[in-house]
Amino acid sequence: MSDYEIFSRPEFDPNDYANAVLAGEPYPPPGQPSKTPTAAAKPSSTSADVAKEDISLVLAKLNSGIDDVVKQLRAVVTQHHESLLVQASGAKELQESLAVVRKGLSDVTLSLEKLRQKIRIPYQNLEGHVTRLQRLHLALDVLRRTARFVIVARRLEFQMSEMEKASEAEKKTGEAGKTKEELIGDEGEKERNLAKAALSIAELTLLLEDNAARPSSPATAPESDSDSDSFLEDEAIPLRSINAVTAYLPAIEASRTKVSYEMETMVIQGLATLNQSLLATSLQTAYNLRQLPQLVQSLISDLNETVQARIQSAFDVSKISKEVNSKDTSSSQGLIYKSRVRTEPTNVTAPQWSTAMWSRLEILIEDLSSCCIKVYALEKVLNMKRDTVTQTPFLEEALKVLDNKPSSIFWTTLSRTLEKHSRDAAKNSSFLQQTLGTGYPRLLRLFHDFFAKIAVHTDTSYTQNFQSPETVLVLRAISQFESFYLSRSLTRLNESVGQTMSGGARAPPGAGEGMSIARTVTNELDSAKFDPLLVRAVAKNANTALEGFAGRVDNMLIRERTATSLIGPTASTQLVLNSQLVTAMHNCATRLVKLQDEYNISVFSIIEPSIRTLQSMCKRTIDPLLTAIRREIGAIIARLHRVDFSKTLDDMPPGMGGASVYMKDLVEKLSFIRKEVLSRYVMGDITQDWTNQIVKYTLKTFVNHASIAKPLGESGKLQLARDMADLEFALNTFMVEQGQKAAKLHSIGDEYKALRALRPLLFLDNANLSSPEHTVGLPALVVLHHILVRSPIPLPHTLHGWHEAEYVRWVDEHSEEECLTLIEGGIVHWEKLHETEDDDDAEEFVSLARAVLQNTKRSV
Repeated sequence: MSDYEIFSRPEFDPNDYANAVLAGEPYPPPGQPSKTPTAAAKPSSTSADVAKEDISLVLAKLNSGIDDVVKQLRAVVTQHHESLLVQASGAKELQESLAVVRKGLSDVTLSLEKLRQKIRIPYQNLEGHVTRLQRLHLALDVLRRTARFVIVARRLEFQMSEMEKASEAEKKTGEAGKTKEELIGDEGEKERNLAKAALSIAELTLLLEDNAARPSSPATAPESDSDSDSFLEDEAIPLRSINAVTAYLPAIEASRTKVSYEMETMVIQGLATLNQSLLATSLQTAYNLRQLPQLVQSLISDLNETVQARIQSAFDVSKISKEVNSKDTSSSQGLIYKSRVRTEPTNVTAPQWSTAMWSRLEILIEDLSSCCIKVYALEKVLNMKRDTVTQTPFLEEALKVLDNKPSSIFWTTLSRTLEKHSRDAAKNSSFLQQTLGTGYPRLLRLFHDFFAKIAVHTDTSYTQNFQSPETVLVLRAISQFESFYLSRSLTRLNESVGQTMSGGARAPPGAGEGMSIARTVTNELDSAKFDPLLVRAVAKNANTALEGFAGRVDNMLIRERTATSLIGPTASTQLVLNSQLVTAMHNCATRLVKLQDEYNISVFSIIEPSIRTLQSMCKRTIDPLLTAIRREIGAIIARLHRVDFSKTLDDMPPGMGGASVYMKDLVEKLSFIRKEVLSRYVMGDITQDWTNQIVKYTLKTFVNHASIAKPLGESGKLQLARDMADLEFALNTFMVEQGQKAAKLHSIGDEYKALRALRPLLFLDNANLSSPEHTVGLPALVVLHHILVRSPIPLPHTLHGWHEAEYVRWVDEHSEEECLTLIEGGIVHWEKLHETEDDDDAEEFVSLARAVLQNTKRSV
């Protein structure tokens, strides 16, 4: 079969094969691709044989091959003749069926041709009519728009003529001598015509730019005809191609230019004079011209650029230098050589530089106030004006091109620009840093003026109780100068504390130094009092300095026993040191407490913890000393019971009328306390309060001890009376402070009254002891003590086995009701023990005690 392989290929061509045999060339040619994959993968040798064999030999092979094929076909036909006959008969039947189908297809083609004749021609006619109708609609639309354009254009001409008349009338107002009301009427008429003209121009512009024609009415337009709409949109005739329209275009452009010029003039004039009516008219005109967002954006941009330029100029050191040099021309006229422009002043020119800089800052504040008021006036009018149809505020229309409200944009621009240029100027010029940092309160007052000027026209507020976010944002922009000022303020406060404590324990601070620290704090707060934020920051610095002062004092205080020692002719060194420190802390805290009435609670609450710390330290230092004084006085008075008061008048030796030994010691101790202890505390009313407390304690303790002195004879009564007189004199002397007489002893109150009433009590008859009239000023406890002293009934401390000092201390620590209960219990106990005995004297004193108790309960 390999000999016949070439004839079985799909690309075999007899003519090409014959030509190849005649030419003696291989077939197929070597460069021809094969469509059979196997032939391409395995090239046949037949093509090479064809090129080598003779024509006669090739023909012989072909004849032999044909004969062989014929034999094979005959064999196949002979073998399958029955199935071939069946297929032949089926093909004949299929031919008949195909003839029927062919006839049916002919009928269908004929019917289709007839149907085409009935539909195509009407469709073509209808298509032509539709095209004509579309063109009629197009012509109608352009005529409608042209008519509307001509009407509006003529109306614009009339409106512009009215504006011209109003302008001419305005120019002739001086000659015509019109009244103010007439002038306002003419101005209002001009503004109305301007707004109407702007609306006309906007409509004309829309007509010129609108190429998407719409059917004039639903009746003339085909129903649901999207093809017609798209045709009108694609084929709409622009009005600029209409000669009747183009004739009006120059006048419209001239009117647009004039209206825009008048609008911009009115906007500028309205902002300059803050005339809301003029602003409203100009913004309405811009809205009618469809230029409102762009106009507002331009105005805000111009105002922001003005702010930026003013701030940059105010902090420009080179301009300050030029300004100073231009004024100082007399000093440079005689000089041949002129130095370059200085960026820093000399010691001689520093005042001129400072004056120039503050003048520029004052001008800056004026400019910033003007720009801010204009921005808020513009925003207010934009918020008031609304679209007559949708009621949408003009502000929303402007926000389509603005990132935020005009006021927010202004504050953001102001704060960023101010922060940038002030920081750069302070970084590049030590003069600006020093001047504005040291004079920060003055700079802050300028911004206070700025806030006050704009408060009338804006919703911003800067008061002690409330600060608007916008004002805080601006002040943060100059925070570097505030930080500089606060660091200097803290330095001054720390220097004051350092100078006060520089002497250490050898020269501790006193009243003057404490007042000096308080004065420094007060001065710093006074400098910042006008600003609510600055005064709080200064108060934090003051609190820090006071904490440092309290810490250093705390390290110097002596807490050993020697600090409260009352032994010796003079006070101990430790006591003197503590007195100095306490005096300094007290005077400082006392002066600072007065600031509560001068400053807001939010400011005082910052330094209040430090003040309380100083007061607490004073109390912790003084309390042990006062306790030691009371303990010392109580121990001396308790020695009263060592004296024998049981002697009668006959036993009293002649010439023995002096004070008792314990009383002499008490007088000396009181003198020591007054001269060596209390006199060292220069604390005003506080020292006087301590004096009164000591006097009250001394009187009360003495009265309690004297009331339980037993046995008590007539001589003892006289001795107690002399001791009372000496005590009264000593206490009067004790209450004199530094040569100035204090309040009299009777101002002490009940304690002094009890001392004065105790003297006659000693000499009363027994029957009068229970009489309230004879024991006025004496506590019931003292009267009961004296009754028990005269009676055989034991006193409470004797009954319970206490020392006299322990009992008096117990009385001080308990209430009067508890003390009376204790005495009543002792009487009841004594009655139970002696109920079988008949003792008239004891019964008398029991009755007296019962009467006193009854009177006390009745008075309660």
